[in-house]
Amino acid sequence: MFASYKTRRKITMDKREIFDNELQELAQFAKVISHPARLAILKHLSKTKTCISGDISDHLPLSRTTVSQHLKELKDFGLIHGEVEGLRINYCLCGSTLKKFKSLFNEFFIDESFCFNNQC
Repeated sequence: MFASYKTRRKITMDKREIFDNELQELAQFAKVISHPARLAILKHLSKTKTCISGDISDHLPLSRTTVSQHLKELKDFGLIHGEVEGLRINYCLCGSTLKKFKSLFNEFFIDESFCFNNQC
């Protein structure tokens, strides 16, 4: 009985499929970048304007394990590339993915249904 209750409850609570793909993608992107450590990693990679070979944790106030976990999330989503070169991993921002989501967010917030200039 408990297993069927959990299954039924999960089905009724997960309503993401009722939203269009663009909103689902934006929500997933927002979830991935919602951690300050991930934002710090992206910012660091952006500032270097090149790929980083070596340990990013040397440049951030985080442990190697923590950085590694966040790099995995960013890589799995496609925001960064991490390619093995010998004993090191070369990390780069994925410009096409970043441009895509920047564009989607710009379109989302330009929607005329949002009010700006304190006219709400």
